[in-house]
Amino acid sequence: MAFDRREFLKVSAGVAGATTLGTLAGCATSSAPAVAGANPKVVIVGAGFGGSTCARYLKMWDPKIEVTVIEPNDKFTSCPFSNTVLAGINNMEDITFGYDHVKKVVNNWVQDTVTGIDTAGRTVKTAGGKTFGYDRLVLAGGIELLFDKVQGYNAEAQQIIKHAWKAGPDQTGVLRKQLEAMPDGGTFVMSVPMAPYRCPPGPYERACTVASYFKKAKPKSKIIVLDGNPDIASKKGLFLAAWKKHFGFGTADSMIDYRPNNMPRSVDPKKMMVGTEFDDVKGDVINVVPPMRAAAICAMAGVRNDSSGTWCPIDFRTFESLTVKNVHILGDSTLTNFPKSGSVANNTAKMAASAIVEIFNGREPDAAPVVTNTCYSATGMGTAFHVATVFRYQAAKKADDGKVTPASMVAQKGGGVSKEESELEFAYMDAWAKNVWADTLGLPENFNYTVKG
Repeated sequence: MAFDRREFLKVSAGVAGATTLGTLAGCATSSAPAVAGANPKVVIVGAGFGGSTCARYLKMWDPKIEVTVIEPNDKFTSCPFSNTVLAGINNMEDITFGYDHVKKVVNNWVQDTVTGIDTAGRTVKTAGGKTFGYDRLVLAGGIELLFDKVQGYNAEAQQIIKHAWKAGPDQTGVLRKQLEAMPDGGTFVMSVPMAPYRCPPGPYERACTVASYFKKAKPKSKIIVLDGNPDIASKKGLFLAAWKKHFGFGTADSMIDYRPNNMPRSVDPKKMMVGTEFDDVKGDVINVVPPMRAAAICAMAGVRNDSSGTWCPIDFRTFESLTVKNVHILGDSTLTNFPKSGSVANNTAKMAASAIVEIFNGREPDAAPVVTNTCYSATGMGTAFHVATVFRYQAAKKADDGKVTPASMVAQKGGGVSKEESELEFAYMDAWAKNVWADTLGLPENFNYTVKG
């Protein structure tokens, strides 16, 4: 039975602060006409928080839409909660899920890599030699990591120095093993890229979770945080309080040595050294996260075209590219003021699905869309804290002097941030993760989660 989209809008508006469903709103009508005759076709590239969610909701809200998902990986691995794997709280298996329930609802599931996109001919080609036509294309590829921006971070170095910013056994799993093998009294050197980057609080949470492991298993060890930003980029007060309370930050015995304005310029895996413009920093385990930009598939489609060629400008009402028609971009790749988070990717995927359904059916979508973000961070000590933000669309305005203020998404009052860490918030974090995984992947109500909350 098809899910009633308008009923969903009413229900989700009441639970925006409680789950990842958030408040969904539609988007403005595109200039492209609705598809007549044959069932409209949507090709979705990428099956993360954005792509899988979009696929599921398209089929729920309009079953006649033919949905094809192209994804190179055979399993979904969650970046949210992956820092708990580094702490030894969870294993990789606990944050890894199959795509079985997404496969059941879409028309075509293609495990392959996209090698070409023709936006004029509306086709997508894969490494396996297949070609798929589309009426609408959805790009949900996340981020591309720019290793060449860090001298020495070549393919050989990447075998030793892990970023773990795309969670997986070859990244998160290997980094965990490196931390386990590190001697007590060793040094873990980690970095924070300059904003904007995927998951703003993630690096500081990583410092917490790794420190919690060291406190228990390697109490003489230290963590050096090389931050490319001038200060802690997210939840500063909460992270500082946690670092002081649990890890002695601000004292001579601090386990965490935080260094702002210290962007890594080079790495040397043989000497186990990270170079900044100030000095060379030696570590027993090195975790460098390079700068990032919109996924490579966005460049293939010609939509990675902001002034720096880094992110994808979009119409906030539809998530359609501002320059390439019939191409929608989700999640981390977009040029917005939203945090690049799993919560936003899941939420905006529904916005895009709603817009596409309305366009195909010749209706006017909601002209005032809303995006919500809920982000929890763990301290690794059985506690967590959160930040929640609501963004509402504001149309472009023309002043009396003729100057135009472009359309934007404006943060609204009524969001908020935790006053302090708590065990209750860690329980909320656990529930949030299970909710967003279930909503993204269509996991059944009786699904057996093994993740420890």
